[in-house]
Amino acid sequence: MADLNALKSKYNLVIDTINKLGGSVQATDLHGDKLYLKATVPSELAKNRVWDAIKQVDPAYGDLEHDITSSGGQQTYTIQAGDNLSKISKLFYGNPNQYMKIAQANNIADPNVIRAGATLVIPQ
Repeated sequence: MADLNALKSKYNLVIDTINKLGGSVQATDLHGDKLYLKATVPSELAKNRVWDAIKQVDPAYGDLEHDITSSGGQQTYTIQAGDNLSKISKLFYGNPNQYMKIAQANNIADPNVIRAGATLVIPQ
């Protein structure tokens, strides 16, 4: 029989990624020998980042059964202290060099000047 806590620990990066991207985890249970993970994320972009996290943890993900859906809404992100657009770009696009997409979508004149607490729209 699989150990629920061990599987949760193994897939903790995935759960953290869902939360960082503004998603919510509805269930983490055992289905036989697999971790069942049910979650909703705000966009297809976020769903792709969750897939990246799953493959990073275990490319075969043979011990994971998942139901990750996108609410299809607009992806937003609240800037945290220490963030910069490159870091936010890496979080959502997997590439820090896409920061100008975020800057343009939010009419940010200087990508080096953002303020904690502000909410950004993350374009698809």
